[in-house]
Amino acid sequence: MAKTNASYETIFVVDLRLGEEVVKSVVEKFTALIASNGEIVEVNEWGKRRFAYPIDDANEGYYVLVSFTAPAAFIAELERIYHITEGVMRAITVKKEV
Repeated sequence: MAKTNASYETIFVVDLRLGEEVVKSVVEKFTALIASNGEIVEVNEWGKRRFAYPIDDANEGYYVLVSFTAPAAFIAELERIYHITEGVMRAITVKKEV
């Protein structure tokens, strides 16, 4: 059976307290990771946004939304890397219905 790619969207929030260079490098790291394991449809950097409630004593974060296609097995690895990367405050990946 051939591997088929599904459409996904992921959004992640980077801690602004780490500095502008670190934020930029984290965004580049994840867009490169997704591009190497799938095909990016669109990268939408929402930029600095205020939280509805404090997360780890921070009131703001840098939001990035990425639409992409990839094999289902990649999603678990992407989530694992989100959890172990310093500076990623929150992240979620959802499968898009076609």
